[in-house]
Amino acid sequence: MVDGDQAHWSALHGDLRSPESRHALAESVEALLALASGPLHAVAHDLHPDFYSTQLATELANRLGIAAHALQHHYAHVGAVLAEQGTCHPVIALTLDGFGLGADGSPWGGEVLWVNGADHGHTFQRVDHLATLAQPGGDAAAREPWRLAAAVLFATGRGDEIETFFAPLVGSATTKTVHTMLQRSLNCPRSSSAGRWFDAAAGALGISVRQSHEAEAAMALEQLAAQWRNAHPDSLFEWTSLDLHPVVAQMFALRGQGAEAQARGAAQFHLAMAGGLAHAAVQAATHHGIGQVVLTGGCFANQVLRQAVRTHLERADLQIIEPQWVGWGDEGLALGQAWLAGWPIDKSLDILES
Repeated sequence: MVDGDQAHWSALHGDLRSPESRHALAESVEALLALASGPLHAVAHDLHPDFYSTQLATELANRLGIAAHALQHHYAHVGAVLAEQGTCHPVIALTLDGFGLGADGSPWGGEVLWVNGADHGHTFQRVDHLATLAQPGGDAAAREPWRLAAAVLFATGRGDEIETFFAPLVGSATTKTVHTMLQRSLNCPRSSSAGRWFDAAAGALGISVRQSHEAEAAMALEQLAAQWRNAHPDSLFEWTSLDLHPVVAQMFALRGQGAEAQARGAAQFHLAMAGGLAHAAVQAATHHGIGQVVLTGGCFANQVLRQAVRTHLERADLQIIEPQWVGWGDEGLALGQAWLAGWPIDKSLDILES
């Protein structure tokens, strides 16, 4: 809760699918309300209508008779960093994570945004994004990286190899089903998610078939990439495109070639993603006449990726703004939502008071 120049936080509640976690969030909301020094003017929440937090926010707004403001997930990520550092001027932002409902209703997660500054109410525009990747099985693809790797094979004209690579691991019937889903575009939502691209690379390299916990494949990929980068600090992999299909497709040739080959592939993937994102950010900054780039979102906790992006941006003489204490992930979203929603409210209150 933002109250004047003070921000009050609840504990991080995480997954809200269980009744217990939902009850805990509702209790936290009431505790925050008790801290307010005056009446609330608005409630901010995520754009996704099915989230329990969104439903709780709209119920609270109705109860208090105030406005409810829906904020796009990645825009709120940027808002958290801007709020933390008091940045009110226009910025370009790279926001990378696993999922956030986009302004167009599709899943986002690898975004290049232009946020136009406080003088314009901090509105935003999506200026570019990672190429979208099919997710056969929807949410199941986030748990099973092999599905995303299979989607890369299909997209690059190699669908007939899906069974060859993955039937020994998950069964012939399952691989045939996934291939058919891709052929018919059946339950294969497309996402620009950086997290899903990490999963696809891990699946292509044979690092992960199924994940036991969130970001398991991405962390394994980062560890291998860090090993390779430490041993080959001057290695380069030039890539300026946001389409990573060709990069991931090449990694199938490294399967079964040993840990050294896997590590090389993992490093090349990181460098390719970093190169494509940085190139897009530099282009956007040049177009809009902006000298600062925000890095945020859970995938930027990956030090290999973050350092590679930083290197590119610094060479372009761009200043980099990163979270200092709000964190890279969703723990800072509430601050970003409240701060962005508060700008038009503060302006209207100033008018009323004058």
